[in-house]
Amino acid sequence: MTWLDKLERRFGFLGIPGLIRIVIGFTALVWALMWLNPNFRFALDLDPPRIRHGEVWRLVTYIFLPQTLSLWIILALWFLWFIGEGLERAWGPFRLTLYFFVGMIGTTVGAFFFGAKFSNGMLIASLFFAFARFYPDEVIYVLFILPVKIKWLAWVFAAFLLIGLEIIHHARHRHEVSTRRRRFEVQSRSVDDALHRCTVCGATELTDPNLDFRVARDGEEYCMAHLPKTQTPAR
Repeated sequence: MTWLDKLERRFGFLGIPGLIRIVIGFTALVWALMWLNPNFRFALDLDPPRIRHGEVWRLVTYIFLPQTLSLWIILALWFLWFIGEGLERAWGPFRLTLYFFVGMIGTTVGAFFFGAKFSNGMLIASLFFAFARFYPDEVIYVLFILPVKIKWLAWVFAAFLLIGLEIIHHARHRHEVSTRRRRFEVQSRSVDDALHRCTVCGATELTDPNLDFRVARDGEEYCMAHLPKTQTPAR
């Protein structure tokens, strides 16, 4: 008897029959509310800073956020129902519930660890891969025309997922390198390289990046704090 069997024997009553159908129902409701008010999603997403300030409902509600507001949601929810029913047959209510809630916990931990908003996309994708593991030869019709086995769709999706992660990694790396280069260029400029300098206090945009400078009628440049009051800045 495996540890999962022992857990199911002891806590099987905690399994939620039809869990994915419940998720689909709430997702459809949220989609309808978002269709009326698109900003509604910002009250439900997994936002770590807001959760720290007491908006704890976000720990659950992000699960019901649809990935699109278009009518493609009908197909997406049908497909989620399809794989959910298959997984419940293969695993049973308890194991599917356990898998789903462990996935939610992992998503939440990742969001807090990286300090970013995470969606339910990866959790839903993992359900698809689990379905492909149990029903690799199940055939679905892409766009209701092209018959394709689930296992081939899973391989293609996994390839695109890996490529996408690699693209994101390179994009972040380029951004970090660019940021460090700009910071180095700013720090390496001496005071003599300043483009603006206040005639009175000698401040420059390098000593205080928040300063604004104006040229007065006398032809001299001043920071706003020392701009002569009786003169109007030259246009």
